[in-house]
Amino acid sequence: MAYDNLCKLLAELAPIAFATWLLRRPVSTASVLKTELSIEPIRADSVSFLAAEGSILHIEFQTKYDSDPPLPLRMLDYFVRLSRRHRQPIDQVLVLLREPAGGATIEQEYRSENTLHRYRVVRLWEEDPEPLLADRALLPLATLARAPSAEELLGRVARQLGTIEEPVQRRDIATFATILAGLKFDAGLLAQIFPEGMMRESVIFQQILQEGRKAGQSEGRAEGRAEGWAEGWAEGQLEGERRLLLRQLGRKFGPLPDTLVQQVQAIADLAQLEQLADAVLDAGSIGDFCRRL
Repeated sequence: MAYDNLCKLLAELAPIAFATWLLRRPVSTASVLKTELSIEPIRADSVSFLAAEGSILHIEFQTKYDSDPPLPLRMLDYFVRLSRRHRQPIDQVLVLLREPAGGATIEQEYRSENTLHRYRVVRLWEEDPEPLLADRALLPLATLARAPSAEELLGRVARQLGTIEEPVQRRDIATFATILAGLKFDAGLLAQIFPEGMMRESVIFQQILQEGRKAGQSEGRAEGRAEGWAEGWAEGQLEGERRLLLRQLGRKFGPLPDTLVQQVQAIADLAQLEQLADAVLDAGSIGDFCRRL
């Protein structure tokens, strides 16, 4: 599951909301900064650059703290490249979506014998959920924020989803929220928190509901229903990845050919969908992307 890829998409769909949250101050204007950072290719699947009121906000989303090269060195690398190209103040924020295993030390600076470079780290599991719950653009991230109990937090997210009147927006935000929640919570809990009366316009929820009922009725026992919910949730994850991939393609290349949409909708392998999401970033044209299918 391309969780950091999804967060990048959310930030670029709502730059003002993300800039306000991460800079900890009101921001009235912000936009996606399309920049080419030369010298060596850099992975851009988890990185967003926002132009915010005369400065640049560099956001790095990560599910795993360990990386090669190490994250502190990567943050320094980005800072130097951005400074050389744009000559503007730069704020850098590393957003960790989940806590590293084994009590790993999370660095907030790069340090060597002659260099010291600092950046901010946001540990999402320690974040106050209130600002995230209050802004529907940030609502999917609220599923991973601090809370006394998982049930309470997810219940509040579900209630906020229910207040969104526009069906397409409610469906999309529900899809994003359930994908991110899957990083931390199991399908059974999510199925309990988001009951039948909640996300009726959500493709993911409809699939879960149909599969759960079908399995429960055919098997005639609780285990069968539970298996159906699990299968439905897995299919829901696939549908979420397909929607995310098509959205990325549309944002980069414009209207998509019907044949390409049909090809993507037919993919039933989660790993392949994740690889194709990465391929969007490297493709120079629709034809180039199609050759990777």
